[in-house]
Amino acid sequence: MNELLQQVRLLDPVSGTDKTADVLIIDGYIKAVENQIYEFPSDTQIRNCYDLILGPGLVDLYSHSGEPGFEERETLQSLQKAAISGGFTRLAILPDTSPPIDNLAAVANLQKTCPQLLPWGAITQGVQGQQMTEMVELADAGVVGFADGKPIVNLALLRRVLEYLQLLNKPIALWASYPELVGNGVMREGANSIRFGLSGNPAMGETSALAALLEVVAAVGTPVHIMRVSTARSVQLIEDARSRGLPITASTTWMHLLLDTEAIATYNPSLRLEPPLGTPNDRLALRRGIKQGIIDAIAIDHAPYTYEEKTVAFAEAPPGAIGLELALPLLWQNLVTTGEISPLELWRLLSTRPAQCLQQTPPKINPGSPAEITLFAPQETWQVNINNLSSLATNTPWLGKELTGKILQTWC
Repeated sequence: MNELLQQVRLLDPVSGTDKTADVLIIDGYIKAVENQIYEFPSDTQIRNCYDLILGPGLVDLYSHSGEPGFEERETLQSLQKAAISGGFTRLAILPDTSPPIDNLAAVANLQKTCPQLLPWGAITQGVQGQQMTEMVELADAGVVGFADGKPIVNLALLRRVLEYLQLLNKPIALWASYPELVGNGVMREGANSIRFGLSGNPAMGETSALAALLEVVAAVGTPVHIMRVSTARSVQLIEDARSRGLPITASTTWMHLLLDTEAIATYNPSLRLEPPLGTPNDRLALRRGIKQGIIDAIAIDHAPYTYEEKTVAFAEAPPGAIGLELALPLLWQNLVTTGEISPLELWRLLSTRPAQCLQQTPPKINPGSPAEITLFAPQETWQVNINNLSSLATNTPWLGKELTGKILQTWC
């Protein structure tokens, strides 16, 4: 369908554009972007977009699919619907499915439609951290890059992986964590873990692993993306590593920017995350990190679970929460509406920079470009409930809450 979006607020981090304009979309491509457009095909649908925002499609660095193996949590179809409902046009999927994405058949089975599903290939067989996969074959099959989504604690193996990866020109995403230090911790260790009577996960479980990882990167020189940054000390380590010229990028997840250990007073099992929510100081440091460019991108880390799996005591709940349909509205209201970051900065963190971390050309709004765009109503309210979510899962602390900000349409 041909469409004319009249007087929409246009955000394009690639060109640095923040202006009101008309946008003409014909046959899935952006035909024109002008102050006002008077000439268009007769079958064009005209839409008044006053008070609406049009930005490039959002790009998620890493999320989880239920399918294959756990279709009761999320199917590929429901995952795509959730992504579209949240404004995402590209979605990178971690390989921790059953079977894992560690072989050619698993890659071939992924549907690449709208939005694009970009499979991360497993670094190690069965994502067990013991032995490398056939990385060349996976690269040839079309994986977007390599990530286990789990810590790789064998530094000798990690060194070999980074050396091998230099031949493939594919990104790698690593999660810095030492399971032995984390132990049975279910929330960030500190005053609140004592107050709430929950076992603590110490910050050094992440920071010591990150320090070791950075030493390997310094020695080998292979570019690395550091995923799931969650502590203030990690932000400092990454800032220092960047100042020394290490080839690293980094991301944190959207919930770690919005919430901290104070929220766990509710014992809501959907707040049981991995890595756990940080302290208030961690949250402030992460926000500083995204504002100063120390942290490049915001990831969603969408992790669906069934009602039965999550409706248990906090310490017994599997870690993770959904977020594809919630992230943009909540980040906008908590960071943009408050004036902490600009609209362009948020869009850059959710679209341009994630694409660049994946070594892809970012979505943009230029005449002649494919219409890979998202229309957002920042003032429209809606309730988070089973009828309004496209995801099969409802494991979110915002279930039953009213949100301000809604994605109206996604083109891809």
